[in-house]
Amino acid sequence: MKMPQTPPDIKGLILSEPNLLEKLERVLTEPGVEEYWHWDEVRHREPPQGLTHPEWWASMKIGRWRNAKPIPLKDKKGQPFQFHVPDVVAQQLHEIDMGTGGKIGMPAPVTNPQTRDQYLVSSLMREAITSSQLEGAVTTREVAKEMIRTGRSPRDKSERMILNNFLTMREIIDLRDQSLTPEMIFHIHRKVTDGTLDKPDAGGRLRRPDELVTVENEDGDIFHHPPKAEELPGRMEMMCAFANGESPGFFIHPAVRAMLLHFWLAYDHPFVDGNGRTARALFYWAMLHAKYWLFEFVSISDILRRAPAKYYRAFLHTETDDNDATYFLVHQADVIRRAILHLHAYIDRKTKELEESQQILRSWSQFNHRQVAVLSHAMRHPGTTYTIEGHQRSHNTAYDTARRDLLELTQNNLLLKTKRGKAMIFSAVPDLADKLKR
Repeated sequence: MKMPQTPPDIKGLILSEPNLLEKLERVLTEPGVEEYWHWDEVRHREPPQGLTHPEWWASMKIGRWRNAKPIPLKDKKGQPFQFHVPDVVAQQLHEIDMGTGGKIGMPAPVTNPQTRDQYLVSSLMREAITSSQLEGAVTTREVAKEMIRTGRSPRDKSERMILNNFLTMREIIDLRDQSLTPEMIFHIHRKVTDGTLDKPDAGGRLRRPDELVTVENEDGDIFHHPPKAEELPGRMEMMCAFANGESPGFFIHPAVRAMLLHFWLAYDHPFVDGNGRTARALFYWAMLHAKYWLFEFVSISDILRRAPAKYYRAFLHTETDDNDATYFLVHQADVIRRAILHLHAYIDRKTKELEESQQILRSWSQFNHRQVAVLSHAMRHPGTTYTIEGHQRSHNTAYDTARRDLLELTQNNLLLKTKRGKAMIFSAVPDLADKLKR
């Protein structure tokens, strides 16, 4: 990925052409496009008749300046970041409000207490895995899920990153009603980076003046120099005040505030490592804090991982165009919308699978929903092994309850029990589907 080209100096252009503003009055509105174009895009498109590329860009910028609102975040030169909410973002915010705030229209498996824990654990694992993969973790989903479900210790740094993220996301749910403080951010960072830092003492503290941190691409080109370490304590206090709604003095949509919080921590890069994972964790805290309860189940990193260059480009477009954080909002609002759609599609698919399995299991009325889930999974994934600890984690239940579930299935000749050391290992009998049908 290359650094975006810096846009033309619009103020200088206007000063050099006294009649330019009058000329631009007819085109001072944002073009009717889905995207919020940066100069990098504009310079490759055909401008309106009678306008040069710089003049067309000036017409866009003047329209944006009229609607821009500053936030307390400032760049390294002391200039504030700003944003506005274009129509494309306003529409997506409405969809987010309708899709994640209340319970109307929510999938039954998520609102059903008997099955919600299964979906919660699965969603937390998906976010933990993909957020870590964005930061360089190298492992497959299958291996990562097996580690979390069985409770085995991580074998390498990648698996440790994923387990840390999973445990952190579970704790974020418990922290959602608390106000954000620097101490909470340090706690989250410490939990996210536990056992993964080259400097073990760097977890849960701000970087020091002698710890130079930059954001680079794979070729070593520097894209971002974060603020000086000496400024970080004050900047973090301001960030917490913003996150808690204490600033600025005008209304900001809660989802916009959460996105800007995500951007703020990533821009300041206050830690030696783990900034991206911490920033996304704070985004989840902010959404849950604002009562978007479905974000217990939504995974934005799953979407970000599919097009990471667009994610990083949203940061760069903001920095290279007068601190206009609208670029980041446009990108993140679309990511959130797609993540919600993916969640609904995932739940629809799992619900159909469960319904098909339940037709087979209908005659086995003595089985509870956790046991039905194990048998359904075993039919779809022959050869999978199960442990008491994994069953316990998957359904967020007590150890004794998980043990009783699996032993009862063994007694009914539907699972086979073996031992691996002291641990009991369970697997489906070879003809499970036929046995259930009979």
